[in-house]
Amino acid sequence: MQRLFGTDGVRGLANRDLSPELALRLGRAAALVSTGKKPGKIVVGRDTRLSGDLIENAMVAGILSAGVDVLRIGIMPTPAAAYLTRAMEADAGIVISASHNPIEDNGIKFFDRYGFKLACDVEQKIEKLVSDDRWDLSEAIGVNVGRVYYVGSEARKIYIDHVLGTIQGDLSGLKIILDCAYGSVWEIGPTIFRKAGAEVIPYHNEPLGSKINVGCGSTNPDFLISSVLKTPGAFGLSFDGDGDRVIAVDEQGNYLDGDVIMAIAADRMHTDRQLRGDKVVVTVMTNYGFDLAMEEKGIEVVKTDVGDRHVLQKMREDGANLGGEQSGHIVFLDHNTTGDGIITGLQLAHIVKKSGERLEPLGGIMRRLPQVLVNVNVNDKEKLEVSDMVKQMVEAAEEDLTGHGRVLIRPSGTEPLVRVMVEAEDEKDARSIADELAETVRKELG
Repeated sequence: MQRLFGTDGVRGLANRDLSPELALRLGRAAALVSTGKKPGKIVVGRDTRLSGDLIENAMVAGILSAGVDVLRIGIMPTPAAAYLTRAMEADAGIVISASHNPIEDNGIKFFDRYGFKLACDVEQKIEKLVSDDRWDLSEAIGVNVGRVYYVGSEARKIYIDHVLGTIQGDLSGLKIILDCAYGSVWEIGPTIFRKAGAEVIPYHNEPLGSKINVGCGSTNPDFLISSVLKTPGAFGLSFDGDGDRVIAVDEQGNYLDGDVIMAIAADRMHTDRQLRGDKVVVTVMTNYGFDLAMEEKGIEVVKTDVGDRHVLQKMREDGANLGGEQSGHIVFLDHNTTGDGIITGLQLAHIVKKSGERLEPLGGIMRRLPQVLVNVNVNDKEKLEVSDMVKQMVEAAEEDLTGHGRVLIRPSGTEPLVRVMVEAEDEKDARSIADELAETVRKELG
């Protein structure tokens, strides 16, 4: 059987790859695995996508058929569902969302009873049950079938109170533009920032699943940049469709990605003695400028493979409470068990207020080094690990760039490609080194 779970749940073209039948099977399997075939309850939420009703109803039917109850929270950010799973003492949490993907896609994300993404062995158990053709949907009959409880209002209040409790003081005097991406933060995002005392100017704040992420949101920052430039004194925050990512734009229209936001947060937490272990966990794709900025502040940078799953795993292993990705998927582990765009945005705004400065000078904490990325088509990407020539070339380039840049060469996880990335203080140097390395990879592996 082809593996169902990817790096972030199960995802695909709605009503084709991700069919109602598959959703039903996944719901039933997840219920049986998470409850041990005993009565229990599972939190279920979704974003605004048009296919959300289709997938959610099938998923809920599968859960109920296993004799497990559903706490239906409605349209809610993914990180809210993760927190609510724990807060409402559920056995698991499920969110119907494809995050920042196009509107025709959808996905199913799973959380354990503690609000963490499922371990790989648990995913494998679910996949095994999904593939089993010997289904008996009559196990739970009569009073033993699961029931649906609509708890949207209660869940909304619990999450809002929790998020507001992550800061001390208020955001009065701040003017903040929010791009809600027509997604799951469409109403709850502006509500939280207003309750925190900020003047909020929201855009794309309607639950229009036909427009989710289209020309807006964290993957399309141009709209936010232009909006900030038209609004004197304001800075902006832009979320993705399910609210686990956020990027920022300062008062002068400068784009601040997850690297910059993490640098600002790490510096403040370090100063306030709140940064556990004086370390922050990032991926290998984080810009080298971040490393240089953290070194200057006396903060250790720990790196993992690409993916928030790897970041969170390393954070838990090392006892860190801050980590994330360049995309704006940032984990404040003291406040939530996954990336939370609203909490991240609120923490950033609170730092701005507490500092008495604007966001623009705070964003100057790091200088992004020019980055050149070359994708090389190869016949056998597995040879990368054993190529002495490539290894020697990389070592020579790294020696030349010591303290001024870096080299990263890695095979694609899904395509016959090797990705060559070089960062240097001068873009021409980065391009020259990247092209030379790419040519070596092409000769050795092509």
